[in-house]
Amino acid sequence: MAIFFQGCQFNCRFCHNPETIHMCNHCGDCVKTCPANALNIIDQKVVWNKDVCVGCDTCIKTCRHNASPKITWMGCDDLLKEIVRVAPYIEGITLSGGECTIRKDLIMELFPKVKEMGLTTLLDSNGSLDFEQNKEILEYCDGVMLDVKAVNKEFSDWLIRYPNETVLKNLEYLLKIEKLYEVRTIIFPDRDQDNEETVRYVSGIIQDKCFYKIIRYRQFGVRDEQRKILGDFTTGEAYAQSYVDLAKSLGAIKAYMV
Repeated sequence: MAIFFQGCQFNCRFCHNPETIHMCNHCGDCVKTCPANALNIIDQKVVWNKDVCVGCDTCIKTCRHNASPKITWMGCDDLLKEIVRVAPYIEGITLSGGECTIRKDLIMELFPKVKEMGLTTLLDSNGSLDFEQNKEILEYCDGVMLDVKAVNKEFSDWLIRYPNETVLKNLEYLLKIEKLYEVRTIIFPDRDQDNEETVRYVSGIIQDKCFYKIIRYRQFGVRDEQRKILGDFTTGEAYAQSYVDLAKSLGAIKAYMV
């Protein structure tokens, strides 16, 4: 079961769900364009009626702030009710986003109760939280799926528009304490040097200790202005596979492509 949290510190050029970056600022633009009248302004806030919503995403296309009005405010008990409902059909839960570790306190309340249910607990993280300085969040966590989007500082600053020092620190720390479930790197067209530098760096560290997911860049969902920069196509399979082969040759034998 995947639970997606709203909000992210990064502003990745290739983000395929940029509506999760910011919280709604209640400007009301989406209320005016909703064809199903599923959005209303109540007490100066945009309120979403999911029972009326037809899922057309007109609100997402209207929003100028990389946000979404289609969120539900939930506490730990609310989430547990949803998890209990599907518990017989799942092995565990994964918290994602946006960036899930923004809700650190909620995670620390939720995970122990999920473990009591006999389910696994994973974090899908951009690596912005220094896990070594926040060890308590990992006590009931079975593993972290960590994005390592770029190693080169200049490329990282341009690509994700956020410092990557903490991400690289987390890569080594999570591996050391055996909490690194998977590393993911997106392969971009026409960025041979940057792609290779990242794959070589990650592979040399993780070796055979965790999965390494090599992801083909896809234009779907990417903001129009960023598609013009990165490309309006999908990275070819053969090109991405060459980096899987590179990773395996360097010892990351659990590398694979999606």
